Amino acid sequence: MYSKSNAIATALLALFLAACGSVLPWHDEPAATEVNVAFTIENNLLFLTTSRIENRTGRFFFGSASARSVLDPNFAASLGPRRTYTFEIGQKEAIRFTPVLLSLGNTGDALVGADMFGNRAISIDYASGLLTYQKEGIHPEGMKVFSYTGDPSITIDVDGRSVPAIVDTASPDTVVLPRPQPGRGTARVSVAGNDFGTVDVGYANIAKAHIGNRLLSRFLVTIDYGQHVIGLWRDPRVATR
Repeated sequence: MYSKSNAIATALLALFLAACGSVLPWHDEPAATEVNVAFTIENNLLFLTTSRIENRTGRFFFGSASARSVLDPNFAASLGPRRTYTFEIGQKEAIRFTPVLLSLGNTGDALVGADMFGNRAISIDYASGLLTYQKEGIHPEGMKVFSYTGDPSITIDVDGRSVPAIVDTASPDTVVLPRPQPGRGTARVSVAGNDFGTVDVGYANIAKAHIGNRLLSRFLVTIDYGQHVIGLWRDPRVATR
């Protein structure tokens, strides 16, 4: 994940509408294999509102590209001395994890990283405010599918060039492109065959581009961490521009 100043930008539960639910790629999958986690979007970050750490609520945001979960030292101190913690996804689902302790400033109490989900899959439904933990892996029907190695990544088109981009839900931006000098600019961006026209983009001293929530929110996003596959499904509930 790139620098905090660029990626985090000072840094409700919603029910599926019946008409919309019928078009989702896995609408008829058995519920027993999935756990839904509600989130709200604050400062263009995804805060998990129904999860707990050591039975404590807090401001926990999801970072899809972070290999390790992070606890703010102040929040960790409030839980008492320990090395491992319990992350309660739902009422009947809990995961033990060993976080990195790092100040998150005013952004949140914890960053929930990819290590929390192991080799399982997750899907992000921005329109409904649900993150789904999928124990049986990805359901790619109707999706544009990308394979990756290393960080969870897809290929996007920037000004007519194919650019590998890390799928980073800890970024509130559109796309942040590698450049020695940080700044802002514009570029014509296409993602999974969807042309978003000329959009505002960021520049940072990073090795690889990052695509953040301002564009990811136009899709239903699924990441299979075990199979190293990402699926994007253009959500008709969200306007293209």
